[in-house]
Amino acid sequence: MSQAPRDRIYVALDTPSIEKAETWAGALKGLVGGMKVGKEFFTAQGPAGVRRISELGMPVFLDLKFHDIPNTVAGAVRSAIPLGLKILNVHASGGRTMMETAINTAQEEAENQGIERPLLLAVTVLTSMDRSDLAGIGVDAEPIDQVKRLARLTQDSGLDGVVCSAAEIEVLRAECGPDFKLLTPGIRPAWSVAGDQKRVVTPADAVKRGSDFLVIGRPITGADDPADAAKRIADELASA
Repeated sequence: MSQAPRDRIYVALDTPSIEKAETWAGALKGLVGGMKVGKEFFTAQGPAGVRRISELGMPVFLDLKFHDIPNTVAGAVRSAIPLGLKILNVHASGGRTMMETAINTAQEEAENQGIERPLLLAVTVLTSMDRSDLAGIGVDAEPIDQVKRLARLTQDSGLDGVVCSAAEIEVLRAECGPDFKLLTPGIRPAWSVAGDQKRVVTPADAVKRGSDFLVIGRPITGADDPADAAKRIADELASA
């Protein structure tokens, strides 16, 4: 079953404020697929903040990018599952054993809790990084080649998909098939500014290329009317 255009949209809660998060969640309920909770909000508000967003009727993508030894990541995943998440992620660069441990733990804990397991995705190359950034950390490769390498490792490890730039979607579909989930951050409508994301496309472009989920932050949360901005983006997706 195809999803409604609005359900593709996860709004980034790039704030430490529970009051702002509650305001955005209330204004956007029913207009987007959910909210992305990242390190800034989680560090300030913790699991209680995540639960509050869920209580307001918003699905949550917990974007903490777990990356550690397998046992430590397993513990983090085990603690996250009871929050009733829709999406959770890890860093693919943590390796196969770490990712296999994460997905196995997520499945086991979801069964123990009697809830649906969240999608478990892996981060490949951060969308703020280009060739020179990769070279700076010792990776002598184009971003697309590193993304392909890590996406194949992610799929082989049993995860549901990856977080990637929209510029890599078509290549990853060819590499990993139509059922591999692709979540695309760094999305900016044509009427918005690019900000600090170096590799961006519009929401309509991303959907046309096959993205399953889009993370959109400032174009919605920074708008004078966030609800109107969300509706405008959903309308653009509907006509893509």
